[in-house]
Amino acid sequence: MKNESILVSALNACRSRLKAFIRGRMAVRDEADDVLQEVTYQLMKIEQPVENIAAWLFRAARNEMTDRSRKKRELSLSDLDSDADFSESELEATLFGVPQTPEEDYLSALFWDELEEALAELPPTQREAFVKTELQGYSVKQLAEETGLSAQTLLSRKHKAVLYLRVRLHSLYDQLIER
Repeated sequence: MKNESILVSALNACRSRLKAFIRGRMAVRDEADDVLQEVTYQLMKIEQPVENIAAWLFRAARNEMTDRSRKKRELSLSDLDSDADFSESELEATLFGVPQTPEEDYLSALFWDELEEALAELPPTQREAFVKTELQGYSVKQLAEETGLSAQTLLSRKHKAVLYLRVRLHSLYDQLIER
């Protein structure tokens, strides 16, 4: 309890400087507030003593901002073509749902064949990261434990696979929405 009060008082002492530091580096004010909240939460969770709390806070804020800038938001299918008559939910139901018509059955088979070909073109490490986390339901943590690799390495491999697959399958997507 005493350790927590020391942390809170140290946070309050440098809160305005930390807030200005974060806001000066973030384009969106709400996101800057999110970073401040995340850093505060991380400080409260810390178990080992910190000699210089202010330095730790600024380092944690810098790391959090870097992590957020590295994370690229994945485009949804509707972001790729917002003028499409064929909605994302219809496409998702056609490709991943139980086929209701021979056409849906054909489109689903076409998609899975194209995906299989595209996956075969990936380096084995990227393919494994994508297949296990997206198709087989592994969490990144589970895959990290299984392979002995860091979660960051696996996320990087999966991200590269997603970027490749997005480009590789874009023409198929265009064909599907034009139907």
